[in-house]
This record gives sequence, structure tokens and C-alpha cells, in this order.
Amino acid sequence: MSMENEKIVASLDIGTTQISALVGKKQASGQVEVLGIGTAASEGVVRGVVANIDKTVAAIEKAVAQAEDTSNIDIHVVNVGIAGQHIRSTVHQGSITREAVGEEITVEDVTRLTSDMYRMVTPPGSEIIHVAPQHYCVDYEEAIKDPVGMSGVKLEGDFHVITAPTSAINNVHKCAKRAGLEVDRLILTPLAASLAVLSDEEKEAGVCLIDIGGGTIDMAIFQEGILLHTEVLPFGSEAITADIKQGCGVMESQATLLKTKFGKAIAEEAEAHALITIPGLRSRPAKEISVRNLAHIIEARMEETIELIHTRLISLGFQSKLSAGMVITGGGARLQHVQQLFEFMTGMDIRIGYPDEHLRPNSSVVLKSTHYATSVGLLLAGFKALDYREEYYKTTERTMGTANQHRKKKGDTSPDFFRRLLNRTKGLLIDDYDDKNGYQG
Repeated sequence: MSMENEKIVASLDIGTTQISALVGKKQASGQVEVLGIGTAASEGVVRGVVANIDKTVAAIEKAVAQAEDTSNIDIHVVNVGIAGQHIRSTVHQGSITREAVGEEITVEDVTRLTSDMYRMVTPPGSEIIHVAPQHYCVDYEEAIKDPVGMSGVKLEGDFHVITAPTSAINNVHKCAKRAGLEVDRLILTPLAASLAVLSDEEKEAGVCLIDIGGGTIDMAIFQEGILLHTEVLPFGSEAITADIKQGCGVMESQATLLKTKFGKAIAEEAEAHALITIPGLRSRPAKEISVRNLAHIIEARMEETIELIHTRLISLGFQSKLSAGMVITGGGARLQHVQQLFEFMTGMDIRIGYPDEHLRPNSSVVLKSTHYATSVGLLLAGFKALDYREEYYKTTERTMGTANQHRKKKGDTSPDFFRRLLNRTKGLLIDDYDDKNGYQG
């Protein structure tokens, strides 16, 4: 979409508890200005997967209508997040043999290798949604992050391949289409959230993103700026709500309010004698809930959750390799004292990830909540690449294309021309690198 030659991007986060729609544009400073916000209760999604299309479509239409009203922009194309317990990620190897033996590896060679990975055979009933390059190998020289400019015949690469059930993908597209929308990009939710809450320094040092949603917990692990692992755990903060509902004998809506308003992840932080009064049903007497007992229920479930996450990190071999520790975001990160409980149980550095780093300073306070990490990330995906190398390659292609035209006019056909140009391009990119915002060129 465009308005007055400005790129306008819209995002749609189809969550288990809430559907959010945002529309925004990028400012000259590089920050994103959110022009419109819309939300609706999500009743047709179970554990991140669309279970009832009609209810989901109605919620999407409501959220998008709100975003359109607040922004005065008609939304037709959106970036949509996808999650669910059936998401799978594996590492595969690919290779190509180059015909031009004496010439250096180009961006086109790297792009061709990545494109080939999208044609690999997947398990029946599943499709590839992301192919993320990890490390390359040039003529058996391994652990190369960027092969462009090197000389070699055989180019190989390790790729993190993420697949989703075809039915889940089709349902997302069907819901968007019935709501009058076209899906521009379908993005795994933890990858979207990583754009909003993780810094380049954290990705380089090694970090694990934990996005605690209503129905799922999404994990994404980065090291040396590269995506190494993604995983979707089939439970989320709704499990805490269910525990409160059963343990306190209240309705689900009351359990949700108890969790969000009075819940604490550490029981010792709750007042021992404080009570919460819950109105009774149909002339029945009011019920009193102990704040300390409520905290015990929440703490027990959170300890189980953190233990599972920590055990998974250990089994994957990342426990001692993540210098930046964990970043917790999502609706579940709003629970009081959750950061301290994570630190106590894992012994790792923990921080709460707020999606405000790339937003305009005077953005709505609502957007700075961890609940909107995925929504903001999907919006940012319209302006920045998931992999920092993509930005570098785009800049290189633009520079090479312009220089090629210039070279033809000047008649420069020397074999060292492109080598000099590539080195010059890399130098400019290093000069334009900003520790906080990445490449600014």
C-alpha cells in the first residue's frame, strides 16, 4: 500500500487470546510510526491454530476496522504471523556447483542456493514457510557467514528450514481472504517478535527469545547474528488460567482477571493475609480468594514451564553458549515477578522484551506492552529483513547494478573491477553500521 509515495505496512497477529492489527510507516529517522491500532477477542483460535474460521474472520474484521478508523487508511495487504504446536524446524544442507570457476561468488549464487532449498521435499501435508541460512562452505572451507566475494567452485550451506501444516497455512489465507485481505508475508511469530525486542548485540552474543502467548510458548535461539533454532511448545499462559479456575472454583473470565490484576509468579511476594472478593452467582454469597494461595497456583505452573524450557535448552546444548541469556516477551511476560523466577531457576541473565526500541518515542503506551511484540515485529518486517545479511545483499545488488551500468558507459572491463567494487561496498556498509539499529544505508 502507498499513500503520498510513502510505504505503508499493515500487520495482523492472529493470537490465541487476542487478534491485533497495526498499520504504520517508517520515518526518516528509521523508527516506525504506528498510525492505527485495532484489537478483538480471539475466540476461533486454539493454541495458535485457527479452529473456527467464521469466528476468526469476524474478529479479524473487527480489529482491521478499528485500525482503519484510527489511521484513516484502507487496509488491503497485511503481514500475518503463524504459530501452532505443529510447527517444525530442521537443519538441512544444500549445495550448488558454479560454472564460472575463475569468478567470485556473487549474491545471485547465494540466492540460487537458498531458492533451491524451497524446492526440497517436505513431509506429506506440510509446506516450507522459512529458509534461514546459517553457515556456508566454499570448496570445503567451513563456517563461513558470508561467502560473497570468495573464489570457489562448490558452494554449500546449512539452512534452518521451518515447515507448517498445509491446512494451517490454508486456513490463515482463507481467513484473510474472507476478511477482504491479501497476505503479503506469512512469518513465524517468534521471528517477528525477535525483530521488535532483540538487539543486534544480543543476537551476536547468543540469546534465546521466549514469547509466552496464550496457547503456545515460542522459542527462537540466535548466535553470531544467525538463527540456530526455533520451536513452538504447545502450552501457554492459558494453562495458568485453567489452574486458577479449577483451584479457586471460579469462572474462566474471573480466573483471567485474577491472573492479570493480582497474579504473582513468586508466592513469597504476595501478601499473606490479603483477600480478593469475587461476586457470587445468582444470589449466592461472595467468595474470598487468598492472594497468597493464588500466587502459589501461578508459581507452581510457572516453575513447571520454566523447568521445561531450561531442560530443552540444555538438551539442545545451548545452556552455556547464550551470553545474552533469555529475553521474555508476549502476554505471559506481564506477570509480576516472572523475570526473577526465570533468573532463579535458570541462573541465566533475563530481561523483559518490550517492543518499543524501533517505535517513535511518543507512540501509544499500549504498544509498549509485551503483548504487542509480535504485532510490532510483523509491522517491522515490512521495513527490515529477518536476516541481517539480506540487507547487505540488497545493498550490494543495488550498488553492483548501478556500477555495472556506469562501467558499460565508461568501457571498464577489467577483471578486478567488481572485486574493487565489492570491497568498497563492504567498507561503506561497515561505516554505516549502527550498534543499535543495524545497517542504516
